[in-house]
Amino acid sequence: MNAPYHHGDLRAAALEMGMERLANQEQPDLGLRALARDLGVSATALYRHFPNKDALLDALALEGLNRLGRHQAEAASQAGGGYEGFAEVGVTYVTWAVENPALLRLIYSRVGQVDLATDDPTAMGEAFHQLRSGIAAMMPDEMSTDERAAAALHAWSLVHGLAMLILDGQVSYDPAMVRKVVRMTDFRAC
Repeated sequence: MNAPYHHGDLRAAALEMGMERLANQEQPDLGLRALARDLGVSATALYRHFPNKDALLDALALEGLNRLGRHQAEAASQAGGGYEGFAEVGVTYVTWAVENPALLRLIYSRVGQVDLATDDPTAMGEAFHQLRSGIAAMMPDEMSTDERAAAALHAWSLVHGLAMLILDGQVSYDPAMVRKVVRMTDFRAC
């Protein structure tokens, strides 16, 4: 009798393979059965970790937000924090989106509506934490929660809109121009 095949951390392996597949796609296209086959496990084994395709896609979207956020945190730290760091968070968003188009599209097909004033940023991934903490650091203490939410929405709209214009072929990707556009908003003046 053959011993059952043991994969180790199947959930982590499935997420990593899903990320690898998304890295080679323009539009997200993943299936649980194909992923299980490529991992060398039965679909049933994978269904124990992801009861359906939606659960897998939701997990990949959150992992994508966390990876984006880690890149943003590193960029902010290297820039020395403050305004320079927050500007780098925005530039990094656009650059990362251009480098990961299918993952970005997957993220925003799964995230749903976000309340930047009240949602728990840890539940929304590291990228939202970077946005909220950057706004908190940039805005004066006396600003209201609504004003901070508006500033966060402004910053997010700017970089997400720019990223989508590039991904949809409306404008060419020019890193120097991305940097200029992102830096046009100075939250210190608010």
